[in-house]
Amino acid sequence: MHAQPSQPGHQVGSLLAAEPQPAPADEPDRTQEQRVPELRERLEAIRLSARGASSWLESSGHYARLINRGGFVPVSARFDVRDLAFLGSAREQVLGFARLGLRIIDLHQPLDAGGITSNPASPVQRCRSCMWRWPCPTFRVVAEVLDELPPPPGGRS
Repeated sequence: MHAQPSQPGHQVGSLLAAEPQPAPADEPDRTQEQRVPELRERLEAIRLSARGASSWLESSGHYARLINRGGFVPVSARFDVRDLAFLGSAREQVLGFARLGLRIIDLHQPLDAGGITSNPASPVQRCRSCMWRWPCPTFRVVAEVLDELPPPPGGRS
């Protein structure tokens, strides 16, 4: 039996039915709140994946000395399943986290609070996003985590 356009099994009808419908005004906050466990679970999975994979931090110094005239290192290495799974998505995950960090820093910037201060050279500032006193907790956490990371190779620290 062939599906007709008016029947639910028809592809166009299925595609239209799958499109998200606008939510009522009070639902977006509840929906975002419900995503917290999902997002935490996703971050925890990335963290566990990274922890389970082998670290190349120490051996990368050794490999750097093996660069040939073509600018490559002939490497023969043994990978287990966790290493391959991690390496398969690591680049995209790192790019995503860098984008996340940049967006958070762009959101949490100092803003002159505009009040009277006893030290005009150092006016009171607030975060333009969350309005906490500058530096806000969000900025401090981002800075603390980034300060704990090793500097990027060949880049700025």
